[in-house]
Amino acid sequence: QVHIVESGGGTVQPGGSLRLSCAASGVVLRNCVVGWYRQGPGKQRTLVANMFPDGTTHYADFAKDRFTSSRDNAKNMVYLEMKNLKPEDTAVYYCNAEPVPLGVSNYWGQGTQVTVSS
Repeated sequence: QVHIVESGGGTVQPGGSLRLSCAASGVVLRNCVVGWYRQGPGKQRTLVANMFPDGTTHYADFAKDRFTSSRDNAKNMVYLEMKNLKPEDTAVYYCNAEPVPLGVSNYWGQGTQVTVSS
């Protein structure tokens, strides 16, 4: 059975930083495309960043230069470091793991709330 668990959310002031964690059991994240998504109030869920098994990461335009995704293979975890946070970054952030080959299975976590407010 696969479990994906996000953690690290919270409330920060504009300009602050947070590091989100995505922990997995039952699936090996280095063999997955691991995506961070977010869903703000009244908005659709959107892609923040996608990390591929070779470590290549693609970022949404709003995330470039402020967000960095990394992976710890030994711990089977993926992280999203977020800096210079803005109020518009307020959202529930989700981790998604899709094992390679793609199109067979897809796993989501329950999400972690990030609130950016003064």
